[in-house]
Amino acid sequence: MVIKLRQEADAEKKAVLKGRLKALGFDIHESKGVGTELWGLVGDTSILEDDYLRANEVVEDVMRVQEPYKMANRKMHPEDTVIDIRGKKIGGSHFQVIAGPCSIESKEQIVEVSQDVKNSGAGLLRGGAFKPRTSPYAFQGLQNNGLKLLLEAKKATGLPVVTEIMTPEHLELFDEIDVVQVGARNMQNFQLLKALGKCKKTVLLKRGLANTLEELVMSAEYIMAGGNENVILCERGIRTFETSMRNTLDISAIPMLRKMTHLPIVIDPSHAAGIRWMVEPLALAAIAAGADGLMIEVHNDPEAALCDGPQSMTPEGFDALMKKIRKTAEFFGKTLD
Repeated sequence: MVIKLRQEADAEKKAVLKGRLKALGFDIHESKGVGTELWGLVGDTSILEDDYLRANEVVEDVMRVQEPYKMANRKMHPEDTVIDIRGKKIGGSHFQVIAGPCSIESKEQIVEVSQDVKNSGAGLLRGGAFKPRTSPYAFQGLQNNGLKLLLEAKKATGLPVVTEIMTPEHLELFDEIDVVQVGARNMQNFQLLKALGKCKKTVLLKRGLANTLEELVMSAEYIMAGGNENVILCERGIRTFETSMRNTLDISAIPMLRKMTHLPIVIDPSHAAGIRWMVEPLALAAIAAGADGLMIEVHNDPEAALCDGPQSMTPEGFDALMKKIRKTAEFFGKTLD
């Protein structure tokens, strides 16, 4: 349920209404825009009569939220959410590029790539330490040692870092990680989502390989319901009948998610196609469709990469792409901080 308050409503009378609602067991999600103040009620709103609320002089209107997701719903929060990650903002008019290797392979590799992507204008550094792979015989990442190397790159460049978590038991290892990534295969790992809801770190939540947009937003709702509202959604391609590329980028997900939710939306064109030359057109198309950010894989020697070399850009290729990204983002009213 969403309560729209009257403009210039008496503050004391609003406080009285808020106290009554909290006494009934409701959590109140407040959203203030230009000339608009909304309260989103989270709880069993079936016990409330709409007319009872409308009779209160501070209430202008009452709206029922029919969708199963509440806190992530744009009806509860009409303004775009802007998340600040150590000074790097994403959402609204703020655009970010997250770049780095699929897997951390050595100190030299991650530090070199981190410096390259920073010089090209990336705002955040990505690097995989724990790698969920389809084959049990494939490279699984450097794990704890990979995290240590990622933090060395963070220290060397000052960039906030993004890396994937596999299980709630690993949370204690992520104290110095700025953005915790939930991979496509863990999108509906509800125990992990609940654990992330109890921490205050920003979470980048990837859409599953065959999940609907509502299922993606419901997974975000799990995190937000636990108290952590710092969630970024990521479309990384879905599985279709097409075999000429790794996945199919669902570009239509961007405007639809924009309508459904207020959360920032990031596109991963590297995993979407799995083909290096396709990263650029998909990245630029994502900006035009309204994305708030991009996640792009960059490796200093893609041919020798232990993971996802065919989709990884070289530092030189990434630098050239960043120039186009900046111009395209600015054309569509976005600013790279």
